[in-house]
Amino acid sequence: MSTEPARSAGSAEGSADDTDASLLRNRAGTARERRPSDPLEELALEEAIARNVRSLRTQHGLSVGDMAERVGISKAMLSKIENAQTSCSLNTLARLAVGLDVPVTSLFRGAEVERPAAFVARGTGARIVRAGTKEGHEYELLGSLRGEHKRLECLHVTLTEKSETYPLFQHPGTEFVYLLEGVMDYSHSRTVYRLHPGDSLQMDGEGAHGPVELVELPIRFLSVIAFPEASL
Repeated sequence: MSTEPARSAGSAEGSADDTDASLLRNRAGTARERRPSDPLEELALEEAIARNVRSLRTQHGLSVGDMAERVGISKAMLSKIENAQTSCSLNTLARLAVGLDVPVTSLFRGAEVERPAAFVARGTGARIVRAGTKEGHEYELLGSLRGEHKRLECLHVTLTEKSETYPLFQHPGTEFVYLLEGVMDYSHSRTVYRLHPGDSLQMDGEGAHGPVELVELPIRFLSVIAFPEASL
């Protein structure tokens, strides 16, 4: 079994700009500025229109320029609409619906859906017992959110006592560990990573993983697991 520092093992080539550009949320979502006085209901409607217009345009195989020409608006305006940066007039909505060959109501789809979120106030997370839990090892559930295609579980783990053996976990999906306090050696598959505060580790959950040595107590870390659709 090899030992490898987390900060070098997880490093990736490329600049921060390259990393930002590769984020799915930047390529598949929208981002906009909001004044505190802007009503949330209006923003939700604009975001639904943006999402639906972009999706329908893509389904038709049209570029932004082609779609703008078909509808009779500028590329800049269509870009703003698809990024939820402007409110559509009724006339523009009608043009978009005709250009996309859909009813106007199709452009509002999803605006009325309440999107889930999970908030847990400090110290109120449910204490849970995982397989192999020992005295001095505490797991606090910070939230479990089930979406359309996956489930996300977030744990705050506190380790205050050493023991002779430690549990090794295996589960479907991907796990992300972020060390908040202390120092520990954490194994995944055939590699052991020494984690210091601020270090993180992202891993395939199917590989056996868990703490193997508690170097400096107490240890606190966040564990976020994204389960795939097949395991729901």
